[in-house]
Amino acid sequence: MNQRFEFAFSPAYRLPARAFGINPGTAWVQVAGGYLTARFGPWQLRTSVDNVVSTDVTGDYWWLKTVGPPHLSLRDRGVSMATNGDRGLCVRFELPVRVLDPTGTIRHPGATFTVADPEGLAAAIADEQDRSD
Repeated sequence: MNQRFEFAFSPAYRLPARAFGINPGTAWVQVAGGYLTARFGPWQLRTSVDNVVSTDVTGDYWWLKTVGPPHLSLRDRGVSMATNGDRGLCVRFELPVRVLDPTGTIRHPGATFTVADPEGLAAAIADEQDRSD
């Protein structure tokens, strides 16, 4: 099954995102064919759904730490792809994934996506994992 999830853009995030090529046409998360794929402007993430170990709906993000391009957490090396400060889905991986560093030197053990339907994204990942078993 192919499911695509659009990012929820709040007004305070639209202009800064646009400066980095991030807009509703270039920002989405897809679950299809056993893979989780995210595009956030020029940045991309692709991993098998079998690499996902957990998902949690989170929220109340600080604007300065999330606005604009993807952000690297210095605390845990996670990456945030945020278009609002309200809520999103935090996805944890068994094997860290490449997003910010094209050489793969820096890999991320988790990613947060502020899609419009974080619960739906979590369910789609779980359904795709069940299909791949």
